[in-house]
Amino acid sequence: MTDTPSLPEGYEISADPGRIDRERVHRWLSTDAYWALGRPREKQDRAIEGSLNFGVYETVSGDQMAYARVITDRATFAWLCDVYVDPSVRGKGVGTAFLAAVRDELRQYGLRRVLLATHDAHGVYEKLGFAELEHPEHWMALVFGQ
Repeated sequence: MTDTPSLPEGYEISADPGRIDRERVHRWLSTDAYWALGRPREKQDRAIEGSLNFGVYETVSGDQMAYARVITDRATFAWLCDVYVDPSVRGKGVGTAFLAAVRDELRQYGLRRVLLATHDAHGVYEKLGFAELEHPEHWMALVFGQ
């Protein structure tokens, strides 16, 4: 596992679900995230309520600048999903530091496995210790649609 990168000055991470800017998260995901395009607000709110939620916030304004959601039993397994970094802070190290902090937070549960799916960010996650499935042929999915 690589060292944990530091969040740039002027930002903080919180796992307080009360701080999540639900409107902003819904707008980000439903209009700009290929995996959640068109997701209804009610469905996004239910997803937030049933998950561990993490955000990056500007320390001065309090504005949310990134979001990640984790579905987990807090004992054996977790699914990292809905990771989004506002375009205005991409390339500044916010996303990598944020995901490293989420990874480190999940480590405390003694999970055996944390999974995620990505179409285009393999390099980001590889820097944090994620790797392709060793035996993808063992995995199956039941897909109901959106």
